[in-house]
Amino acid sequence: MSLERLLASIPEGSDDAALARQIQPDRVPQHVAIIMDGNGRWAEQRRLPRVEGHRAGIQSVREVVETSARLGLGVLTLYAFSIENWKRPAAEVSVLMTLLRRYLRSELDTLIEHGIRFNVIGREGGLPAEVLDELREAEARTAGHRGLQFNIALNYGGRAEIGDAVKAALEARLAPESIDEEQFSRLRYTAGQPDPDLLIRTSGEMRVSNFLLWQIAYAEIYVTGTLWPDFRRRHLLEAILAYQQRDRRYGGIAPAVAGTTLCT
Repeated sequence: MSLERLLASIPEGSDDAALARQIQPDRVPQHVAIIMDGNGRWAEQRRLPRVEGHRAGIQSVREVVETSARLGLGVLTLYAFSIENWKRPAAEVSVLMTLLRRYLRSELDTLIEHGIRFNVIGREGGLPAEVLDELREAEARTAGHRGLQFNIALNYGGRAEIGDAVKAALEARLAPESIDEEQFSRLRYTAGQPDPDLLIRTSGEMRVSNFLLWQIAYAEIYVTGTLWPDFRRRHLLEAILAYQQRDRRYGGIAPAVAGTTLCT
């Protein structure tokens, strides 16, 4: 049982254990997507360079990935670097790429140990060759795993993904009448994966920032004021508990008010 795996990794009697025991195993979201925001503010609050916030955020990635695997999530997608992030200072971008390579080198054995499959979504063009080499190695070494699907959205943009899907349809010379939602979904970066059930954004910002625009059509959105470097296991569990308290209607009528209120 996945919940038992999670509880085995948490100190008995801790606040995290109490939160974990409230989780309903049969209602755990299949796919959780996270906009990791607040690294810069975290550093500024401590009068540190912005890059220190990115370094501190690595521990959050580690804890969230391992917790997700133990809890039995199907897919976890983390928004690591957007197409728009190339506009940041070159030194900051360079540090971000270096940190990504270091993470993969230091955590690959852990991903393998937990049976996690690593995957990158986004455009390869523009990424440094040494980063691409590390990414491809991690994908190849975990390709046969059947545990958590761990996606990193890198050089990613939701509009770009939709544009690339349209280009793929044109290149395949698909007949317009054959392209429905199901067909179009096969052309996305996340083809074959369930759409996110839960979208989490840290740092309190109330926007989706061009992230998984097609996929989050019916995702439940959870915003926390916690900055990403401070985001830990308990914050993920709190988000999942909040998700489990919601009534997902997918545009239908809420049972309690059926016949009186139209819900979207």
